Amino acid sequence: MSDARLPAHLEVSGLVRTVESAGGFGMVIQKGEKDAGVILVLTTHNGANTMLWERMPQHDGSRAFICTREQGAENKTDFDEYLARRRNSDPDCWVIELDVENAERFIAQGAH
Repeated sequence: MSDARLPAHLEVSGLVRTVESAGGFGMVIQKGEKDAGVILVLTTHNGANTMLWERMPQHDGSRAFICTREQGAENKTDFDEYLARRRNSDPDCWVIELDVENAERFIAQGAH
């Protein structure tokens, strides 16, 4: 059985381009391993309501993006520290930021 997942760099560039074509802004904060790096996605809209999405295995064997953290005014330091720990524990991970209205819709599209 072959792994049908897209290489990480193609998935990242596709997400960034899709968000930019919808009038948003996408940026790679940390480049990861080209083919199999874990992808962490920060979504925000005009710098507010920032959420961290990580791909998690599902019961059916698929891997869907799940919101694992939300940044509020009261937990900004905790959010930043968690992200720093994730980046330190997996230096091959990708970290991208998508700034667009209803960013979740782009995450759902990329979860195939």
